Amino acid sequence: MNPAHSLPGPQDISRVELPNGITVLVRSNFNSPSFTLTGYLTAGSLFEADEKLGLSDFATSCLMRGTRTRSFEQIYDALESVGSHLGFSAGTHTTGFSGRALVEDLPLVFDLLSDCLLNPVFPTAEVERLRTQLLTGLAMRAQDTGSMASMTFDSMIFGDHPYARPDDGYPETIRAISRDDLLEYHQRCFGPRGLTIAVVGAVEPDMIITELQRVLGNWTNPLQPATPILPAVNALEAPQRQHIALAGKSQTDLVVGVLGPLRRSPDYLAASLGNSVLGQFGMMGRIGEVVREQSGLAYYASSSVSGGTGPGTWEVSAGVNPTNLEKALDLIQQELQLFTSEGVSEEELRDSQDNFVGRLPLSMESNNGVAGALVNIERHNLGLDYYQRYEENVRAITPAMVMDAARKYINPTALAIATSGP
Repeated sequence: MNPAHSLPGPQDISRVELPNGITVLVRSNFNSPSFTLTGYLTAGSLFEADEKLGLSDFATSCLMRGTRTRSFEQIYDALESVGSHLGFSAGTHTTGFSGRALVEDLPLVFDLLSDCLLNPVFPTAEVERLRTQLLTGLAMRAQDTGSMASMTFDSMIFGDHPYARPDDGYPETIRAISRDDLLEYHQRCFGPRGLTIAVVGAVEPDMIITELQRVLGNWTNPLQPATPILPAVNALEAPQRQHIALAGKSQTDLVVGVLGPLRRSPDYLAASLGNSVLGQFGMMGRIGEVVREQSGLAYYASSSVSGGTGPGTWEVSAGVNPTNLEKALDLIQQELQLFTSEGVSEEELRDSQDNFVGRLPLSMESNNGVAGALVNIERHNLGLDYYQRYEENVRAITPAMVMDAARKYINPTALAIATSGP
């Protein structure tokens, strides 16, 4: 059997669009009597004003804290009584959800999913309790050197673009959000258009379509806004550096990098493979080898490339003793210069390709992994056969393609450098 055909593909993924705009993806797996669901709807921090930043995260955190028919306790008692799970999370473009249970409890989980999506009531006591928790989290964030370096880096890379804003807001914006704001946001932004749900497990596609029609098929929202058209983001043309001083800290965290690709960019895979060589493979790639292993200058050091609906970042992050900060930065900048001038070797690229190809089947061993993969291909319009083409696409990347991607995105003379520590 062709190994690619054991991966999700057109032959075993059912994709259906419901009349109200919901996209459903189903893959059967009868090896266990359970199922996993995951998905998203198009409501996120893009739809909130600067003065109410964190509204989407706040509202999403309230979804399971009481509905028109169930209290906070009744929702969780229903889930715990059958050993199932349901949860929600907020992002920039979307609000995500996930759940899992035995197939016999599928109607219950779908009922709870729809109830929390359609009928949250934002009880005043729960809203205030959650506000306190959110403010505590933000106070902790303000004293975390890694978080502050990362936030500062984003603000340098994205400037006045919405991507520069933290999805969880600031203390003053969380305090400014009222219960009426939460209700208005939910009524305006939550709707079926653009909602995507993937279900994987011991289920038949027709069964899932029937259940979703039952619980969400009649959902409409004429107020639901279109996704806003975002301005372009331009790469830095000159270096920028900023330090956030936090008293009493024994570690300085740093983030160094540039604007990165979109997920759907043709060179995203080349950038990802190159990044593996730069700061992921083995002991965190070249960055980890030079900065941490050879020089002993960092507690951790690695690189990452991210990209979604819009451009992400290509960055190096590290945690260092404050006295080693400048030495570590010098080594990181030298490695980025070397990466863009000399690229990667055939052997380095082959090792990363083997790693990418080898870990894909492992990521698909669980229903949860497959469901996440189905949502990924739908979100970024990759095609139902994406994972069956994956090895071929990975093997097709050459050192020259990695070099082109590195030089396109990484300008060693125009880096954003954000640090936070004493």
